[in-house]
This record gives sequence, C-alpha cells and structure tokens, in this order.
Amino acid sequence: MSESTITRFDASEFLDNEVVIAEYISAALEEDDPNVLIAAIADVAKARGMSKMADDAGLGRESLYKSLKPGAQPRYDTVIKLLHGLGVKLVAVPANGNPT
Repeated sequence: MSESTITRFDASEFLDNEVVIAEYISAALEEDDPNVLIAAIADVAKARGMSKMADDAGLGRESLYKSLKPGAQPRYDTVIKLLHGLGVKLVAVPANGNPT
C-alpha cells in the first residue's frame, strides 16, 4: 500500500485575478454567516500580500490582522475599506434573483 500525503486546501493559491476574487467574495456574501465573509477577505488578503492589502485598504497591518482574525467583528466601515482595497464593491440585487 502506498502512502499519500494530504495537504491543507488554501483558497488563496487560486485567487489570482479580479474576476475570481469578485466571485469568491460574492459567494461568501450569500452565506448568512459574517465570519464566512471575513474569512474570504482574509484569503484574498493573503493572496495579495498582507502589507499590500493593508496599504490598499488604508489600514495598519496590525489593524488588518485584528479585523481578519477568526471571530472578529469588524465595523462596517472597516469591511468597506477592505472590499475597496480588494477592488470589489457590494451590489444589491433582488432576493428572488430577477434584476429589474
């Protein structure tokens, strides 16, 4: 029997362009758990580099890490800064999925 090695999945390895990042964040927004969104933003920040993400969002690195740690409850304005730093924006659509 051969041995196999299982590696931990790291989404940040696949977040390499704006379209993929926007889809990833959109999927996270569909969940009812705000921790899913924060985790998704953290994955993208890791993919981009935490220092660059902090600069792009206008936050200090320490503030960025505090905002993205599991269980964090960042303020709305911090989340918006993070999303702007990622180059994505929030868009509202009807819940039934039919745009008007």
